[in-house]
Amino acid sequence: MQKLQKLPIGKSSFESIRERNYLYVDKTRHIYQMADEGEYYFMSRPRRFGKSLTVSTLRCLFQGKKELFDGLWITEHGQWEWKPHPVILLDFNSVSHDTPESLKQSLQRALLKTAEAYDVISDAPLIKEQFKELILALFRKTGRHVVILIDEYDKPIIDHLGQGGTALETAKSNRNILKYFLGVIKDGDVATALRFVLITGVSKFSRVSIFSELNNLEDITMIKPYADMLGYTQNELEKFFEPFIKRLAANTDKTEAEVLKKLERYYNGYRFSKYDIRVYNPFSVMSALKYEDFKNYWFETGTPTFLVNLLNENDWYLPKIEGVQATEAVFSVYELENLKPEALMFQTGYVTIKDVTERLYTFGYPNQEVKTSFLEMLFQSYTPGMQNGSQFALLAGYLRQEQFELFFETISAIFASVPYILETKRDEAYFHTLFYFMVCASGVNALSEILTCDGRIDLVVEFSDKIFLMEFKCNQSAEAGIKQIREKGYDDKFKQSGKKIILMGINFDTEKRNVAEWKVV
Repeated sequence: MQKLQKLPIGKSSFESIRERNYLYVDKTRHIYQMADEGEYYFMSRPRRFGKSLTVSTLRCLFQGKKELFDGLWITEHGQWEWKPHPVILLDFNSVSHDTPESLKQSLQRALLKTAEAYDVISDAPLIKEQFKELILALFRKTGRHVVILIDEYDKPIIDHLGQGGTALETAKSNRNILKYFLGVIKDGDVATALRFVLITGVSKFSRVSIFSELNNLEDITMIKPYADMLGYTQNELEKFFEPFIKRLAANTDKTEAEVLKKLERYYNGYRFSKYDIRVYNPFSVMSALKYEDFKNYWFETGTPTFLVNLLNENDWYLPKIEGVQATEAVFSVYELENLKPEALMFQTGYVTIKDVTERLYTFGYPNQEVKTSFLEMLFQSYTPGMQNGSQFALLAGYLRQEQFELFFETISAIFASVPYILETKRDEAYFHTLFYFMVCASGVNALSEILTCDGRIDLVVEFSDKIFLMEFKCNQSAEAGIKQIREKGYDDKFKQSGKKIILMGINFDTEKRNVAEWKVV
């Protein structure tokens, strides 16, 4: 287990993980609880969080493959009857959905493949009837109740978002097909033939749009018992990955405590219920430990083009993504005719729950990996045609080393390379947004519009030994920014930190479209 190749990077089935002796974080307590207590479940999680592995584990469990679970919680503490059940697994990652017709045909092929595997006949002309026939035929032939596992059900929908009107119509048509298809599960004679159903996806469409007929589907996305079912808790990270953490510390001349702190900053922070239970992104953690490098692994596996487009279309003030608030209703509002950025950002994993006060949820970026990558992408979408985005990486080092001349030379160079667009938006909010993007994309710990007793600080940048308080002005003076920080006592909030506090006033010239003056004290 101390060899790095024992980490299963990428999509792996439960069988391959166990048979190849890969490291496996034991989540079978949750699996047992789900399979033992209920029958119809739905769970949404961001991509690369282990939904497919969970589905694969359940398939092996219901197929009675006890040998694969040796040494795991379920064999030592559970009381599972290892009796095989017929399993219908529909993985929408491998279902074609370019057009509504291709979606129907691909679903028919998937059902036929399962029928052939169990040597039963399911040849109805329509997919809904074919699905129903397959379930009943499996039940009759085996004498055992059928298990249905549906992975990434929403892929035929979300893959078409943000690509124009024609693609949106395809998404709507695919949604209607899914509603028609999944409605089979609730049919009276079908329900009596079922043992267990799990549907997973990234997003949760409202019950009216897709799950209208599945009123007995228990949504476990946000409930406490399953808040840590996908992803790694702090305890799991330190317990199961100890040899890899030691290896990374030794090979990077860092202490184990330093490695753990950096892993936490980069990859921890996801919260999937109102209870303060946080988990790490599993794909990023395993990649960092295997390749011994802290990179943006999760973000590199896919870019949220449709989400960026939606934010721009809604004219969001993007620095306020951190701190956006919504009621609990946002978790179930997901309609193609009225997409809500707050719901999309949470369900796709680009923001997470930071705080809960009564019924009001406050959101923010889960960790540095997501924040840095997402803001760099937003900057590029906000400034099409800009050429010098690579200079972002320099800014963090200049601030850390207090090389202010170089810092502002780089900032000015980036502003100067922004195409001459968005003239009507050349106000303080416009400059604040671009400055915020640049600094955050450099990888520093930065927060926008931090609330104090007497107002909001425009930008706070924090290092291990120092804190920068930045105030922006337009067509005034840098001194006016410093004066506001002092008069409002913005620094009082940070005096107990023991860190060096540096005040920075920055004045923008709307005609020159750049930094006109800056002052540091």
